[in-house]
Amino acid sequence: MRPAGDGILIADLPGGDGVDLALPSVLLSPLVVSSPHSGRTFPPSFLSQVRLGIAALRRSEDAFVDELFGCAPGLGAPLISACFPRVFVDVNREPLELDPRMFDGRLPPGANTRSLRVAGGLGTLARLAGDGQELYGERLPVSEALRRIEGFYLPYHSKLAALIASARAAFGVCILIDAHSMPSTMMGTSAREEPMRADVVIGDRFGSSCDPRLIEAIETSLRSAGYIVQRNKPYAGGYITEHYGNPYSRVHCVQIEINRALYMNEATFERHAGFAAVQANIERLCSDINKMSFGSFILPRRAAE
Repeated sequence: MRPAGDGILIADLPGGDGVDLALPSVLLSPLVVSSPHSGRTFPPSFLSQVRLGIAALRRSEDAFVDELFGCAPGLGAPLISACFPRVFVDVNREPLELDPRMFDGRLPPGANTRSLRVAGGLGTLARLAGDGQELYGERLPVSEALRRIEGFYLPYHSKLAALIASARAAFGVCILIDAHSMPSTMMGTSAREEPMRADVVIGDRFGSSCDPRLIEAIETSLRSAGYIVQRNKPYAGGYITEHYGNPYSRVHCVQIEINRALYMNEATFERHAGFAAVQANIERLCSDINKMSFGSFILPRRAAE
């Protein structure tokens, strides 16, 4: 195991599957926090496959988001984090969202090769780093994609699904926060639009992934902390929000994107003096969620279900 900067390790992934579970001593909350993109342990075998250095690989990372939400276990809620970097395997994608141009061999039946995310180079195995550089100098064998999906992607989702089921069993409902960070400069939805200014973007898949009262409460808590908050633009929620968020199944999911400039130096990947304040405001947000009454969030199933 070798350190490689602030919290970066070059090492085999812990636990065999690279999934970290921080569990409360007693489950006191229906809240579950997921941090799929804050991993910073780089397997040596992966580094031997890519053509870029660690600084370029980290451009896709939601640095320190797992630490910003580290309050969750102390508030009686679990926190699940990927230890592996997003460029190794992205668990906020469909399981087989793959670009056939990246691989030697035939992809499995059912692979989604035509999504917008694949076209943008950001499938389950990314083709591009966060700054648009090609990750690999040559094609990967399909077996490598399947190894990462089976060994790391599937265990993350298996454990996340178990946490959701435990919350529903204990409280009748699960409140899932999918935690991310975003660059300080966000482009508009078209080339003609000016960059947007936001401290936090909250996404609920345009109203489909959670009860509207929850998204209102989250926005109110964040605005009371002084943040400029946008909804669903430009981030409405990725695969985790879309896949798990279903109020009629008593799972309410919100994606939260935090402006990195609030807590870190984006060029050097170092926390700055604002880190503690953001961390404290996230703890207050989670406490505010815990204070909500969830009885009314337990909605009847659709008749077809």
